[in-house]
Amino acid sequence: MANSKSAEKRARQAIKRRASNVTQRSRVRGAVRKVVAAVESGNQPEAAAALKEATPVIDAMARKGILHRNKAARHKSRLARRVKALTPAGS
Repeated sequence: MANSKSAEKRARQAIKRRASNVTQRSRVRGAVRKVVAAVESGNQPEAAAALKEATPVIDAMARKGILHRNKAARHKSRLARRVKALTPAGS
């Protein structure tokens, strides 16, 4: 329990920030899940579109410090590699 005014304020701020961070992290997970689902269904155009939507979401979370920048880069790289693997060998 907080013992001073400043500690009480910090506790309130922490609660608000945590709620915001949870929401933002959920957006990233949802975007990633959408790409993975499209890849698993084998739908290349849908997967590419989902990746295009997920990339700025991942970047924004890295910029805000909700995701580490290397983790964001790893997510984008792995998703892009999976989407690229769907393209036919001839094209």
